[in-house]
Amino acid sequence: MDALKAVMVPINREGYRFIAIFAVATVILFWIADPLGWLGVVLTCWCVYFFRDPDRITPTRDGLIISPADGVVQSIEMAVPPEELGMGDEPRQRIAVFMNVFNVHVNRIPIDGEITAVSYRPGKFLNASLDKASTDNERQAIRMTTSMGQDIAFVQIAGLVARRIVCSLYEGQRVHAGARFGLIRFGSRVDVYLNEGTAPLVVVGQTAVAGETVLADCDGDEARRQGEVR
Repeated sequence: MDALKAVMVPINREGYRFIAIFAVATVILFWIADPLGWLGVVLTCWCVYFFRDPDRITPTRDGLIISPADGVVQSIEMAVPPEELGMGDEPRQRIAVFMNVFNVHVNRIPIDGEITAVSYRPGKFLNASLDKASTDNERQAIRMTTSMGQDIAFVQIAGLVARRIVCSLYEGQRVHAGARFGLIRFGSRVDVYLNEGTAPLVVVGQTAVAGETVLADCDGDEARRQGEVR
C-alpha cells in the first residue's frame, strides 16, 4: 500500500485540461496508426507525471527560507531585485533554482509572512538557465515581509518551453512556508532574493526540493556554505 501511495501522487488541477487534451490526441493518433498512438500514450503519461503535486514536509522554524521550487541550484550571486518591486538598486544575494521538464513544477511559499507586492511583466522565452533570463524573460515577481520583519522577494521566470506562469498570490495576503501558490508550465526557474546579511545555506549544483530544502536562515549567523562534488 505504501508503495502504491508513493506512485499515485496527487495531480495539480492546472494539469487536468492538458492531460485531457493529450488523451484525446492519443485516441485520434491510434485511429491514424498504432505507432503514433503509442507515442501519444507516452506523451500523456509524461504530462501526468509533469503535473504531479506530492505533499512535502516543510521545516517550520521562524527565519528559515525554504526553496520555492524543485530543481538544481543554478547560481548564487549578488543581483538587484526586479525594479517593479520597488526594492531599490542595492544588490542582494540571489539564489536561482532551475527546473527542467522532469521536475515537479508546483511552486511553494519560501517563508511565513505577508505579501506586499505582486507584479507580472511580459517578456521573452529564453532558456531559463541563462543569466539574462532573469531580466529579459516573462516573469511574476513577488515581494514579501517575513514574520520576523525581513524584506525578501521571489520571482517566477518563464523558460524556453514554459509559456504560462500561474500565481494565486495578492497584496496583503498572509502566507505560510511550504504552501502552494502557483506553477510554471514546462520548464522554468525561480529566483529568491535574500534580505541583507543572510547567507545562503546551499551551494551551486545542489538539488533543491520545494517546500523542504532550506536555502537560508534569516535568524542564523552561519557563514555561506561551500561544497564540492564527491
